[in-house]
This record gives sequence, C-alpha cells and structure tokens, in this order.
Amino acid sequence: MGEIVYVSEVRITREKGPLRTAVVPAGDPPVKFGVHGGIAAHYGVDTSRLSEIHATTLDYVVAAAGG
Repeated sequence: MGEIVYVSEVRITREKGPLRTAVVPAGDPPVKFGVHGGIAAHYGVDTSRLSEIHATTLDYVVAAAGG
C-alpha cells in the first residue's frame, strides 16, 4: 500500500433537525447542509417548519462527482 498523501479534516456540527454546518479545508464561511423538496418529503420533514432551507449532502456529492 502506498503512503497517505492527504487526510481531509472536516468538522460537522448538527445545529437543529436536519440543519448541519461543516467546516471544510479552505472553506470560508462554513458550509450549511439541510433538506429540501423530494429529500424532505422522503424523510417526512415539513419544510414549512424549518428556519432555513439548504442543499443536501447528496447535492454536494453529485456536484463533486460532476466536477
């Protein structure tokens, strides 16, 4: 096995309900994750009761794969 060349240090904090904040390398400000649309419906989250709507972690994974 080759040597490890990089370890990503990410800190994720759950704020309230599905809202999470991630501190990522070279990320300023921190990234907020949440739920919306079909994802919220799938998990039974009433988006009218959320204080903030944000992209899901799945949205970021798809964007990263496409990038």
